[in-house]
Amino acid sequence: MTDILMPKATAVWLVDNTSLTFEQIADFCGLHPLEVKGIADGEVARDIRGADPIANGQLSREELDAAQNNAAYRMKAQKSRHAELLKPVKKAPRYTPVSRRQDRPDAIAWFIRNHPEVQDSQIARLLGTTKATIDQVRNRTHWNSPNIKPVDPVTLGLATQLELDALVRKAADKKTKDDARRGVDADGPTLRPAAETSAPDEADEDAYADADAEES
Repeated sequence: MTDILMPKATAVWLVDNTSLTFEQIADFCGLHPLEVKGIADGEVARDIRGADPIANGQLSREELDAAQNNAAYRMKAQKSRHAELLKPVKKAPRYTPVSRRQDRPDAIAWFIRNHPEVQDSQIARLLGTTKATIDQVRNRTHWNSPNIKPVDPVTLGLATQLELDALVRKAADKKTKDDARRGVDADGPTLRPAAETSAPDEADEDAYADADAEES
């Protein structure tokens, strides 16, 4: 059966304005019959204002009349136009301009070097890339590995500073909680904020290039 909006408010209206049985109202609203009885007795939902299911498009007048004429009849809810408007909108995948897509491996390398606590799924969502690409950059099997240099995604224009800071903070908080759960000492070196790790570090870039040279 279609889930209805404001089940208790709807039950209040049906109790006050119809001759339906408690069982019929309970079935339509997804409540227990005793809960509906409590509404009728003024013990439950005392401060809730009734919501007319016919006015908000969840019940037709024909369904209500049929149920009032037959105690065994169970009403069928309609798909409300209001319910459609209240549905959460699924966030579309992040779009990365074609001119910026070649920069994503550099941003991935930056995350791997500076923020290993950030999960691959979070990196993929922020940069609009795939876990397979992240694995290729991490394992140096990416087709352009010799030319990949860690550069922060803000400098590359792939994310805003606010987005990056929020992501790093969220990952750091999760790591802290996980470490505490495992009994790991939290007094060790702390994670650097994204702003501190965004500046190019020539020594680190040279080390990254040397590692590529050794493997090739």
